[in-house]
Amino acid sequence: MSSVSGLPAPALQASQAAINAALAENEIKENGRANGDEAEPGEIQEVDMQQQAENIRTVFNDPTNFNVKHPLYSPWTLWFDSPATKGRNLPQTPMSSFPQTPLLQTPGAAAAQGWMEDIKRVISFDSVEEFWGLYNNIVPPSQLPQKANYYLFKEGIIPAWEDEANKNGGKWSIQLPKDKNRNNVDRMWLYTMLAAIGETFDPLLSNPDAETPSQSLITGVIVSTRPQFYRLSIWTRIAPTGAGGDDDKLRERIESVGRHFKMNVLGYSDSQKLSGPLATEVEFQSHKDSEKKGKQSGRKIVV
Repeated sequence: MSSVSGLPAPALQASQAAINAALAENEIKENGRANGDEAEPGEIQEVDMQQQAENIRTVFNDPTNFNVKHPLYSPWTLWFDSPATKGRNLPQTPMSSFPQTPLLQTPGAAAAQGWMEDIKRVISFDSVEEFWGLYNNIVPPSQLPQKANYYLFKEGIIPAWEDEANKNGGKWSIQLPKDKNRNNVDRMWLYTMLAAIGETFDPLLSNPDAETPSQSLITGVIVSTRPQFYRLSIWTRIAPTGAGGDDDKLRERIESVGRHFKMNVLGYSDSQKLSGPLATEVEFQSHKDSEKKGKQSGRKIVV
């Protein structure tokens, strides 16, 4: 799957090795039981690799009875909130089959606790297969009620500015008129989630020439429905300050996230102008500048 191919080579190799080892171990056990004997400690038995390959069923081969999982680089958690569903479960009955987990008390959680009382933690997942199981059982953005939001964040990070992972960061966002994008928003949200869980937004994370792995800039992605528009956002761990030096390199890295979002995820050309009635360009602003609101809009980066 394309989202997995964006992982660093060591992660891909480790994942493949774990899958192969698990399958080989299972094949040995099954062969032993079929022959009426069990392997002695330390004994090596032949494995029919052709038969093993034929027995592999991914979610793409069999969405219900797959037997292989493809691990993601990081585990993720989906959150949901909507004024129309406060105090009630997510409006999709199949989701009840997924395990629910309690709210994590990460740094900064206390400051956001009032707002967090209304947000629902839906599920955490760490494999491609679990992602598709989730995606196939939730309401798409085009069918959500007004003022509803989906938040897909790395596990352990609360979708709030006050969280330790977000407080020094910012967000790329685009606002799109609802009437012109009702048929596009579901695809855009899906591609945004795939780029996030596949870690393809941040170029340094998958750089094979990097001496040491870089921590991903991305903490989460959001889709919001409003009476007249949709908003898609990508939250980052840090934001440029305009101080120069290393900050210039950070700005270049942030800008590359925005360009990837605009061209490869949303499907617009590099030079395409998007602003208009109810619409914005693909814009980046730090959370601290966003908090200033009417006082001072602060610095924005536009791609």
